[in-house]
Amino acid sequence: MRRALRMTLLLLVGAGLLRVALFTDLYLRYVKQGMRPLLIASGALLVLLAAAEAVSGARRREDDGHGDDEEQEHGHGHHASGTPRAAWLLLPPALSLLLWAPPALGAYTAARQPAQPVTRASDFDPLPATSPLPLTLSDFTRRVRQDDTHAIRGRVVRLTGFVTPGGRDGDWSLNRIIISCCAADARTVKVRVRSPHTPAADTWVTVTGTWRPGGTLGTASAPVALEARSVRKVAKPVNAYTDALLPAPSE
Repeated sequence: MRRALRMTLLLLVGAGLLRVALFTDLYLRYVKQGMRPLLIASGALLVLLAAAEAVSGARRREDDGHGDDEEQEHGHGHHASGTPRAAWLLLPPALSLLLWAPPALGAYTAARQPAQPVTRASDFDPLPATSPLPLTLSDFTRRVRQDDTHAIRGRVVRLTGFVTPGGRDGDWSLNRIIISCCAADARTVKVRVRSPHTPAADTWVTVTGTWRPGGTLGTASAPVALEARSVRKVAKPVNAYTDALLPAPSE
């Protein structure tokens, strides 16, 4: 690969990593939050390598009085330098990382993934008397399908996620996509919601309601579903790929 192409690729990829990780929160579309320092360090290292490549090439040209050292060696420039054609295919993704970011995972992804099982809880603490009770979608799922004390029965809960329309009887899904390491291992937690109106796809909402009875509470036969009392639109969180609790919506 010619020196100029090596330098360009190093610079583009390094600058792209710095753009998404240092100056924006776009990196959260690719990896979990804890990997930000590693992305910044990798981007900075690649930019430094590109700079070192440029300085090295300039010094060789000064010493030899010729152009690119690889061109000098072969005597023909670009075509004879042996640059693999596949190397040029690296330019579009490098440019896209710098100039454009793929859309965030959302309703399209969630609608095509089955609800993933949540980890099993060894035991359950008593639920606080707060009403409505804020729960993550994972905690609600555990209470419905694993808690044999049936503590969730009749409790008014508050859940937050984004909307996937569709489903039988006009139901829709409240979802959270969780990234453990990177977007490739993303999994979806879902709660079916019954309400008079279905919000638009990808809208972030807070739903207040009660568990919709069915099956046997505390077992896998119980539906992870909610009878909505209210649905309120909320702002999308900065880190949307967790199932963390969000602040209660202001009145």
